[in-house]
Amino acid sequence: MAHALARDLDHVLAHTPGVWEALRGRRIFITGGTGFVGTWLVESFVWANERLNLNARALLLTRNPDRVRVSNAAVQVMKGDIRTFPYPEGEFAFVIHAATEQRHHPGMFELDLQATKYVLEFARTHGTTRLLFTSSGAVYGKQPSDLTHIPEEYAGAPFTVDLNSAYGQAKRASEFLCAMYAQQFGFSAVIARLFAFAGPHLPLDLNFAIGNFIRDVLAGRPVRIAGDGTPYRSYLYAADLAIWLWSLLIRGGSARPYNVGSGDDLTIASLARTVVDNTVPGARIEIARHPMPGEPPSRYVPSVERARTELGLAPLIPLDEAIRRMYRWNRELATVP
Repeated sequence: MAHALARDLDHVLAHTPGVWEALRGRRIFITGGTGFVGTWLVESFVWANERLNLNARALLLTRNPDRVRVSNAAVQVMKGDIRTFPYPEGEFAFVIHAATEQRHHPGMFELDLQATKYVLEFARTHGTTRLLFTSSGAVYGKQPSDLTHIPEEYAGAPFTVDLNSAYGQAKRASEFLCAMYAQQFGFSAVIARLFAFAGPHLPLDLNFAIGNFIRDVLAGRPVRIAGDGTPYRSYLYAADLAIWLWSLLIRGGSARPYNVGSGDDLTIASLARTVVDNTVPGARIEIARHPMPGEPPSRYVPSVERARTELGLAPLIPLDEAIRRMYRWNRELATVP
């Protein structure tokens, strides 16, 4: 059977000229390869490796090998904990650290930080020249309501005593570790601050609004908005995300953060309407509560000017098409939660 994502993977290959040659004959170490981001990285790696005859190899670390979606001779799977795995032998010119603690609780701060340091020690001792760390827009803390698009230079941060901010705090501290190791040990560490995304492999049953809305229409029930529908978000399609991350790994500046996402913002209510219009027109939308009078809407929207001006990166697949592709993929191949 033809690969279900062939069009998307061809799209990644077409928009990463000059990127893949750096991987020819090399080994790459990837953590977090079974999640949404990691799955797209591994699938696009296999696609490029075969079509360009790169003779590259990837070692994928995971706690649960049963969750690995890709079966390919160029991809070796290693079972282990991100904080204690035995270091494999040999050189790995490239490392992508995309693993993160999924449970957002205060204790995750130490767990995530231990994992980052352990991976950086691996990079330091295994001939790594370039490392990509997937951070998050959560490092900025709450986005001010009058700041429509948050740039990398914004100096805000999560409150130090907010125990619900462990995820963002861990990412901030991990970014510092990356910069410190890069300076001390002479390899490049590129920081990708991820925002919100759409596309195949995105979980439909977690706290992702676009995934929840797709789930609702697939199940034939009303699209339910848990809040008041006023927050602003933006969405980058998964294949574009892969383009950005591979480009950052090879061409991004060391210890230089890059926002990864889309600058095309819309409210959650508008997102729900866009999902309905592009999947099951006429489906009902339910909003849990009315907006509070005078309360400014929250925002989680990046400025992506740095990636555009320095690396020529931009969203290529518009949101309407991203939703249609995500809906079709889940309808044809996935199980609705």
